[in-house]
Amino acid sequence: GLGVGATLGAEKAEEYFSGYLLEQSLSVDNLFVFVLVFDYFKVPMKQQQKVLSYGIGGAMAMRAAMIVAGYEAVTNFKPVLLVFAGVLIFSSYKLITEEEEEEEDMSENAIVKFCSNVLPVSDGYDGDNFFTSVKDEKTGEMIKMATPLLLCLCVIELSDVVFAVDSIPAVFGVTQDPFIVYSSNIFAILGLRSLFAFVAVMVAELEYLQTAVAAVLGFVGCKMVAGFGGLEISTEASLAVVVGMLGAGVALSLRKKEDEEEA
Repeated sequence: GLGVGATLGAEKAEEYFSGYLLEQSLSVDNLFVFVLVFDYFKVPMKQQQKVLSYGIGGAMAMRAAMIVAGYEAVTNFKPVLLVFAGVLIFSSYKLITEEEEEEEDMSENAIVKFCSNVLPVSDGYDGDNFFTSVKDEKTGEMIKMATPLLLCLCVIELSDVVFAVDSIPAVFGVTQDPFIVYSSNIFAILGLRSLFAFVAVMVAELEYLQTAVAAVLGFVGCKMVAGFGGLEISTEASLAVVVGMLGAGVALSLRKKEDEEEA
């Protein structure tokens, strides 16, 4: 962010930090999905880091393609911003109104089912290899099969595409500079994934964070609608609102936790 400010100016730095905070807050759900996926596939801790490293590479490529497509759409057809705004406002409504759900059964997850049907997978792991050779019971020949580690990686990658449906339109609500959109996305992902185990445990204690994220999504969606109608909200004001909402969510969560412990 400081590098962006030094080379592109203070306004671009503000856009970067706004996009970074948005992506960080919207990636919270990713953390829980990673934990559930690793637990479901019983991925050893050592191999989890390999999956995350490859996952980052895949996310960088896929998000670049999605951001380029979004930028072209916004540049050539401005009303698409209203579609983005609709996605964000609807996502905000869903987050606020959804009731607390039981832990998801990953065996019933659509992405897990799809990947399991497409990939022939061996029964066990072979160290940190994505492929292994197993003996065919019918022919007795050695055949190459994917290990559960590759299946886990595919689930992680496809899950990231699903989460990008919210996060990329949200960042376009802050800036339409493709460099800022991409860099804020990728650096936020790098930060969360490298610390996912710690952050996932910590975030679980923040009861009001999801409500704060919903409020941020709603604000950005309304900001895009207002901007389309000619009412511009400055980047400084947007950054202040995003920081204020997320900060309030964290502070209220910690306060409630302290009150419960004292009681």
